[in-house]
Amino acid sequence: MYIWQLKEYRTDRFFEETSRNKALIFPKPFLFVLLLILFYDSLGSYLQFFVLVLYLFFGFRSLYFLPRRGWRLPVFTGKMIILILLSLAFLAGAVFLLSSDILRFILLLEIVFPIFIFFPVLLIQIPTFFVKQYVFHKARKKRGGFKDLMVIGITGSYGKSSTKDFLFTILSEKYKVLKTEGNVNTEMGIANTVLSKIKTEHQVFICEMGAYKRGEIKNACSMVKPKIGVLTGINQQHLALFGSQENIIMAKYELIESLPADGRAFFNAKNKYCLELYEKTKIKKELYGKEAKMAGEENILGAIAVARYLGMMEEEIAQGLGKIKNRIGGVSLFKGANGLKVVDATYSANPDGVMAHLEYLRSLPAQRDESLFDLRYRSVKKVIVMPCLIELGSVAREIHREIGKKIAEVCDLAIITTDDYFKEIKEGAGEKALYMNSPEKIFGKIREITKDGDVVLLESRVPKKLIELLNAKIR
Repeated sequence: MYIWQLKEYRTDRFFEETSRNKALIFPKPFLFVLLLILFYDSLGSYLQFFVLVLYLFFGFRSLYFLPRRGWRLPVFTGKMIILILLSLAFLAGAVFLLSSDILRFILLLEIVFPIFIFFPVLLIQIPTFFVKQYVFHKARKKRGGFKDLMVIGITGSYGKSSTKDFLFTILSEKYKVLKTEGNVNTEMGIANTVLSKIKTEHQVFICEMGAYKRGEIKNACSMVKPKIGVLTGINQQHLALFGSQENIIMAKYELIESLPADGRAFFNAKNKYCLELYEKTKIKKELYGKEAKMAGEENILGAIAVARYLGMMEEEIAQGLGKIKNRIGGVSLFKGANGLKVVDATYSANPDGVMAHLEYLRSLPAQRDESLFDLRYRSVKKVIVMPCLIELGSVAREIHREIGKKIAEVCDLAIITTDDYFKEIKEGAGEKALYMNSPEKIFGKIREITKDGDVVLLESRVPKKLIELLNAKIR
């Protein structure tokens, strides 16, 4: 249930996850249980009783960990509650039909449980589809009533949210602006924003657009009708879902193709795919970010370019820039336990983002050690904690090797919290890379090798418990 919700109940994303984490479909006892089923009738009553007791033991042991946060629980939304009730109904029906031999039923359920959950998920998608179409229709109708609303669409494999937030802060100096909040960038999230947030006083709507397959950005554009499009950059993110790099490129380009003849397209000059799409675009267009030295600067320069196009004066833009507290983009900074400096980039992760954040670590200055009489400078120790990246398809191994090489150049230690491509990271990073998944052990290792002023980069989905330990009630 947790994984299905994490993957937004999408079969494409769920099965991509199972291709890397086969234990979701084939848990550790799978082969043992399969053998028990095949030879069940030849098992003696004592052995059957022993197996049943074994299952009861492990069942109660599992319940023991529930209140101790040993389970990954889904968020109990209305949809999740319905899904759980459906699954329980399926289970009750199965018990009624097959429970004459309780042990045989338990063993069979062990084998078919993933399929058992799959059917309720599919079943709930039928009404969900029609509800979505109705919501999309209502959003299109409401948007049609705001003829003078300037809509800015922003898409890309990375940099969408930070560009959106920078642009919102700058444009708010002159206009009444609405934006999609947080990481809301799906068709349904955009539709709900239109229905619940857009008001007559809004002059500009900044809409972040994400996609996992072709057609989704096109559908979002049909709802909000953007006149300005910003393409922040394209890489291999979600390649496993799109199927090819060409599909990723064309999916992102749907935003530009949806702009009207008098629209304006903005492309990141630092990205090779954006440059190619810039050349083929026929409507009025601009390149931005050529002078940027870091990814965060690219996003700010993109926001500035759009603000200038919308008629903002340099003084107004400067005032807006002065209100941006963090210009790195996609990260936050806080003072952690034992005087550590923590760079929190857990919002999301993609290959370019990881590389940019590592480059940011490289740029950090030496730390003055005032405990020394001559005030000599000592080097800052740099640690990265991250899982392996997901949904990269056939290029995943090579990308993780490159990340490993970058880690070797920049960091003193890399703690990798998942083992999907740990081998490839270690090939690049060598002994600097360690595999750990216990928050307490990770925190202990960090404390062991760091001191006041050293830096920890948290990349992508790291354990929440680790963030709590690093926060140390100082944030």
